[in-house]
Amino acid sequence: MARCAICGKGAHFGIKVSHSHRRSNKMWKSNIKKVKVNKNGTPQKIYVCTSCLRSGLVERA
Repeated sequence: MARCAICGKGAHFGIKVSHSHRRSNKMWKSNIKKVKVNKNGTPQKIYVCTSCLRSGLVERA
C-alpha cells in the first residue's frame, strides 16, 4: 500500500461490527495519488495524499 511522502499517512486497520454485532477485520485506505512534483528543481513522481495536495504542502510540476 502506498504511503504519503509528506505526512506519512497510510492504511488504517480496525474491526468492522455488523448490526448483529458480528466482528471482522477491516482496512481503511487513504486517498493517495501519484503526483509529479518539482523536488530540488527536478521533476519527480511521489505518492501524496489528497489532504496534503489541498492544503498546499506540495506544488505540482
